[in-house]
Amino acid sequence: MSKRQHMEEFIKKLTKNAGDLVLPNFKKEKDLLSLRKGSKDVVTKYDKDADNYIVSEINKRYPEHGILTEESGFNGKKSDYLWIVDSLDGSGNFANGNPLFSVCIALSYREELILTSTYAPAIDEFYFAKKDKGAFLNGKRINVSSTKKVKDSYVAFCDGHEKDRKKLSGKLSLVFENAIDLRKLGSAGIEAGWVAMGRLDAFLMFEGDPWDLASGVLIVREAGGRVSDIKNDKWKRERGSFIFSNKKIHEEIRSLIQ
Repeated sequence: MSKRQHMEEFIKKLTKNAGDLVLPNFKKEKDLLSLRKGSKDVVTKYDKDADNYIVSEINKRYPEHGILTEESGFNGKKSDYLWIVDSLDGSGNFANGNPLFSVCIALSYREELILTSTYAPAIDEFYFAKKDKGAFLNGKRINVSSTKKVKDSYVAFCDGHEKDRKKLSGKLSLVFENAIDLRKLGSAGIEAGWVAMGRLDAFLMFEGDPWDLASGVLIVREAGGRVSDIKNDKWKRERGSFIFSNKKIHEEIRSLIQ
């Protein structure tokens, strides 16, 4: 088995194990509901437990690799390989008893995403992508929708770190007026996965961090979709606002939110 094949098996197992680590605690702890009022900034002890597990496993297998996670930050190691991790994407949903939460792990090599996985354990959906080899949901190849116009589209959004709700609502109102529906699921990993498999035609992320987006970027690309920022530049590993789409409606969506 080649080095890349070992990495592929490792990222799949790691993502699933992390999801299985947090799932038994879903809806089991009533104290989590007290976090609901601040769900935008929720960090549960399960985020941290999953993060500790993921970082520990990567360090055991690839001690020389860089790691960037939401909970731990950057480990400071200079390497061609960088693991980008959101140990519990959708913590607010998790705390509120909503099953739309996921574990998102991406691996980049020299700034290029090569392997990514997203696991939503409560709804049993495991997304995986390998550069130039396609995107998969529970082992079956997936493709984006064939929708050609925004008027026929379902679009999701996440406000991320955008604090100006008035400004954001102005942009989103144009999408809402023109699309079939505008929705917010609360987990960027799942929203990107749903674009990749055709449940959504586009997903808009405003001021998102790399761990929110990295896994979904490759999954959408490998499913035949497109990812860019609002200015039409390619995704970069920094905070920003991005469009994930089936490619066909990309420019129309972009023109509405510029």
